[in-house]
Amino acid sequence: MGFELDRFNGAVDPDFKCNLCNKVLEDPLTTPCGHVFCAGCVLPWVVQQSSCPVKCQRISTKELNHVLPLKNLILKLEIKCDNHSRGCEKIVKLQHLAEHAEMCDYSPAKCRNKGCNEVLNLKDMDAHMRESCDYRAVGICESGCGLMLTHKEQKLNNHCCLKALRVHNGALQGKVVSLDKELKKQALKSGKREKSLLAQLSAVHNELQMTALKYQKKFTEYSARIDSLSKSLSPPCKDNKDGTSNEGIFVSKIVENGPADKEGGLQIHDRIMEQVRVLAEHVNLCHRVTGAIAVVNMPYAHVSDSSWADRTQEISASNMLQGSSGSYERA
Repeated sequence: MGFELDRFNGAVDPDFKCNLCNKVLEDPLTTPCGHVFCAGCVLPWVVQQSSCPVKCQRISTKELNHVLPLKNLILKLEIKCDNHSRGCEKIVKLQHLAEHAEMCDYSPAKCRNKGCNEVLNLKDMDAHMRESCDYRAVGICESGCGLMLTHKEQKLNNHCCLKALRVHNGALQGKVVSLDKELKKQALKSGKREKSLLAQLSAVHNELQMTALKYQKKFTEYSARIDSLSKSLSPPCKDNKDGTSNEGIFVSKIVENGPADKEGGLQIHDRIMEQVRVLAEHVNLCHRVTGAIAVVNMPYAHVSDSSWADRTQEISASNMLQGSSGSYERA
């Protein structure tokens, strides 16, 4: 769309002008044939005509490219404020124009007093609303309605309590209707959200049930392994003088120059209790998985928050059990 030439401080290089609108380029795009146009000018043209505006060849929008070096040069040009016609004398670089416009005291603004349609400079708004606006509040009606009086009503002495109350009630009814529509909208939105959450909860419950069945199968397998390992351990040593049984693994041979063949190392007939401890830990984990399976099989609608937390802990325990399955096999 381009920027008007007379807004710039000084002469503008002809190469900075759009070949369509003849204004200073805004977001310049180049065609494959080397012509440069404003993005807002050339895009609609190419969409409709499928050709370069100079009509030298057929092109598509995909063939248009930004000209960043040219754009950067244009952004450094000095330009008058958008509100120059309203009294702002500020001249800024084009790249800072939008930032200045947000804070410009001469930006147009509509009076916020109800009934007033005046459009003023932003810097004059406060004084207008307090001192000169005919619709500014000046006091409360003492004739019985209790509504706020405007300066115009007070000046013309034409305030009618009945009419004012009807207008006020109409405005309130309008707000009630608007709020009712918003309430129905939110209720519909909440209903859809509730259905979505219930569907997600059902999916999670089904997934957990499948996980429970999976771990129940593993539990059965691990229990069988534990029983097998327990039976495969060496029988209690009968050579103890006190007659007590000694569970564990007994050293029957020491390899020469091996890790145990050193002073203070293992000796033949020494007993290793580590395997018994590991088996006990595995049994505990299996019991925890059993508890997890019982919780998961409960209907999800009746499971309390604490039950879900317990179930998470039990599933974690079963994961530990799964990770330690290698120790069963190695044993």
